[in-house]
Amino acid sequence: MILARSRYEKRWDKHSQRYQEDHCYAIARTDRVAHMSDLLPTPMASLCRNAISGVGVHCSPSSSFTDGPNMPWRLLFENRLQYGCANSILRLIMVIAKRFIELPEGSFFLLGPRGTGKTTWLRTVLPEALTVNLLDPVQFREMSARPERLAELVRGNPERQDVVVDEVQRVPELLHVVHDLIESTGRPGAAAPRFVLTGSSARKLRRGGVDLLAGRATMRTMHPFVAGELPSFDLDEALALGTLPLVRNAADPADTLRAYATLYVHQEVLAEGLVRQAGAFSRFLETISFSHGAVLNISNVAREASVGRKLVESYLEVLEDLLVAFRIPVFTRRAQRATVAHPKFYFFDAGVYGSLRPRGALDRPEEIAGAALEGLVAQHLRAWIAYSGRDVSLHYWRTRSGVEVDFVGYGANDFWAIEVKHGARVRADDVRGLASFVTDYPECRPMLLYRGVERLEINGIPCWPVEQFLKRLRPHDAVMP
Repeated sequence: MILARSRYEKRWDKHSQRYQEDHCYAIARTDRVAHMSDLLPTPMASLCRNAISGVGVHCSPSSSFTDGPNMPWRLLFENRLQYGCANSILRLIMVIAKRFIELPEGSFFLLGPRGTGKTTWLRTVLPEALTVNLLDPVQFREMSARPERLAELVRGNPERQDVVVDEVQRVPELLHVVHDLIESTGRPGAAAPRFVLTGSSARKLRRGGVDLLAGRATMRTMHPFVAGELPSFDLDEALALGTLPLVRNAADPADTLRAYATLYVHQEVLAEGLVRQAGAFSRFLETISFSHGAVLNISNVAREASVGRKLVESYLEVLEDLLVAFRIPVFTRRAQRATVAHPKFYFFDAGVYGSLRPRGALDRPEEIAGAALEGLVAQHLRAWIAYSGRDVSLHYWRTRSGVEVDFVGYGANDFWAIEVKHGARVRADDVRGLASFVTDYPECRPMLLYRGVERLEINGIPCWPVEQFLKRLRPHDAVMP
């Protein structure tokens, strides 16, 4: 995936007595780069094609360039072109967002909400794959009518080492065909191709009666961008618009975000027949947005939305199965104090939460912003767990007396606690929850994240600026520095 900022500037050149035009072309998708490269001079076209393949390329103003794995992902090329009698400078600045997810060696499922960049990433890392796109109406009808057609395609293209089935949950019966192809491809002496099965709904796969290939394919998840994947990460922008690739690449991110929340989170649910009462689900969706970053009380949500408790539980399962929301449980291991029982609720992206959360005169902006910041940290931690492959479970901790820690990570080699504060200053009282948790669990490594700019230590608790923490979070590094 390729991101860029679009800019068009004019400046007066006193030597030529003409206006010089600086063009900074915005390229948002790899397929657009292919078309753009056809319009560029040969050296720049070659640059674009190398960028599509994910290779780091460095270009000097002298038109020479070399591939280099250690080169930065920021590419700059300058070439003087002629437009009539005027000299113009064409600057192509491409910022490549290199995803942290790694390509498994064998077949795998790739699950993630719509718009997280699954298809774009696969086109980049597997450009020669045989692809079946079930969002295409023609292919959807063909595969729905005759799932065995997939086997015919695979056997008819023996040179293809990778087969991608996009949105496989739309025709779950294809998994039986894939299972059979993995067991025996029908090509004597040939190994089975690697199958990549993407999906944005785990619900249909489970309800389709399929066995998810009986463990013959690993499971991977794709998340919205994390700060380390973006060449330029701005915390305020991430809180307002989220980090969903579909939104970040749009010409009008705010409008795309509103459309995503309306067309996908709401209408997609109705279109798939996952709920029958549109009005009840709309009220639930609005009500549940107030629970983002909070302890979830299903009875309260049911009362506020004027729907039954069981219906709320089924709606929550729908959101989780569509991968647009998640719950984290309370940490209770070796509990020395009485803890609450209810989980906390989050939407998968801070921007999606903000677009669904109603605002009124009685709402405090800092309350909404605080929940968005906590959700942004949560989605980064979930992505870190998924991409790192560590056996870590994410929890929170809250006693019945109200002492709380926002996030607790627990695993064989990980035990950390993180508290998130929206304020720009830290007081001694802000670390009280972490101090209590450390008292009960001295093995834990605590940290407080806040909106300031300085690294501090208060009562033995490290306090980091949240933006610095998110930028340094990498799958192969520990959460705690």
